[in-house]
Amino acid sequence: MDNRFWLDKWERNEIGFHEPQGNRLLQSWWPLLALPAEARVLVPLCGKSVDLRWLRRRGHRVLGIELSERAVQAFFAEQGLRPEVRRQGGFKRWSADGIEILQGDIFDLEPEHLGEIDALYDRAALIALTAPQRQRYVELLQRCLGPGARGLLITLEYQPAESAGPPFSVSEGEVRLLFGRSFSPRTLVREDVLAENPKFRQRGHRSLHEVAYALLPVGEAGSRKQG
Repeated sequence: MDNRFWLDKWERNEIGFHEPQGNRLLQSWWPLLALPAEARVLVPLCGKSVDLRWLRRRGHRVLGIELSERAVQAFFAEQGLRPEVRRQGGFKRWSADGIEILQGDIFDLEPEHLGEIDALYDRAALIALTAPQRQRYVELLQRCLGPGARGLLITLEYQPAESAGPPFSVSEGEVRLLFGRSFSPRTLVREDVLAENPKFRQRGHRSLHEVAYALLPVGEAGSRKQG
């Protein structure tokens, strides 16, 4: 999808993808990564996600990437934070209380924009991108993530013929193909979430699963399914 598509979504407040209570799979599975409290966590296409604050409360330094200035403003306002804002190349860097958000086009990022990154949390980035964009996105991560980085990836799976997306269905096979060069993806859980998503039922979907993966350093752990 092009940038205008997402900017218009925020302008019209069509943000059904936002989770006001945060993501339960993050809260359940993040501890598995065994990251030190001071780890710096990258959250691409973060919107105004309350998951940023959840990660910060665990002691992590958090860096989000978000296209929409409206979304960034809403995050800091809703969290009661007054950010410092400065220009960094083609981005605005918003900072408050150990949380930074780089506002701009993620595909304009270079490693020097990010600094050292220890971990990745992706709930809404990969599934928001078309297949060609997903390839570019993972190549970008390969350039930007530090050695030994690990992460939590959350995707959706459904029959692609039932919907054009976004969000897009991303299969386990595609996850392994995309991330397998840089990580050992480990499937943690696959949950049926169709009953919780009436819009998908209205579109005629007969199945919808949310899937969590641990992205571990290559060779650290074998991939095995749970759940």
